[in-house]
Order: sequence, then structure tokens, then C-alpha cells
Amino acid sequence: MQNSYSYEELIKCSNGELFGPGNAQLPQPPMLMFDRITKIDQNNGKYGKGEIIAELDIHPDLWFFDCHFNEDPVMPGCLGVDAMWQLIGFYLGWLGGPGRGRALGSGNIKFTGQVLPTSKKVIYRINLSRIIARKLYMGVGDATMEVDGKIIYEATDLKVGLFTDTSNF
Repeated sequence: MQNSYSYEELIKCSNGELFGPGNAQLPQPPMLMFDRITKIDQNNGKYGKGEIIAELDIHPDLWFFDCHFNEDPVMPGCLGVDAMWQLIGFYLGWLGGPGRGRALGSGNIKFTGQVLPTSKKVIYRINLSRIIARKLYMGVGDATMEVDGKIIYEATDLKVGLFTDTSNF
């Protein structure tokens, strides 16, 4: 199995070309919140159930800096959390799970810093703690987000499910 993905490959996923029609897709830019997956592994991580590491290069002209707080540009915290959900959904598709991804919730989320236009790089680290592969295909994981080497977001029990029918969701 492939264990890293370039930006071009992530765009293929957002177009539905990576895991097949009706299966997990990433959002299109600008909502795609990372530029590459540097590591995806099924057997490692804190819980031995899988690990994903992804990166986002920060540029002062990123779309959210102009609209999130006038004259106080900062990356919205919800976008970092959404990136973590995006990565868990990608992981489930990478495992071969059927259906479209939907965020299902989280445990605790803690913010202790910010991403500014002067920042250089964000790194997301996801440690899967549970994979359910029954009628509902679901991943649960803990995640951190760091900017320029400092952890600024921590989230526990992030949940993403894959659904073959989203009409009742």
C-alpha cells in the first residue's frame, strides 16, 4: 500500500479518482487543508491501529487570512479540526472502506496557539485508536496540530464514518 501522497494525488482523491466512485473523497481546494501526506501506516501510531502525518505550507495569501478577523489575520481553529477529520476519512478510504466520509464528532478539543501569516508549516499527526468495519465503517483517533514545531491543537476521540447512503444522515 502506498504510504505517502503528493498534492496532485490528493487532488485526484478530491475528484473521486483515488478510491473509486461513491467512496471517500477529500474536499476540493480551498477546503482541502493539507498539501501532502508524508506518512500513512496501518500498524504503527500510539495505539498500534494506524498513523497519519500530513503537512500544510503556510503562505500569507491563504484565503482564510483575509476574511477571518479584519486586520487580525489568523487561521480559524475549525479549519485545523476539519483537516484532522479529513485525514481520518482519507485513512478509512485508504483501508478500502466503502462509502462517503462524514465527521461524527469528537471528544475534547484544546487550542493553545494560533497559525498566523508569518507561520511556515503546519503538521497534523493522527493516531487511530479504533477502526470499526461492520455495517458502519468508522475510525476514531486522537490528533495534534503543530505550527513551526509547537503543538497548538489537541483533539481526542475524533470520529469519522463512511456511509454508502447519506440520504438519512
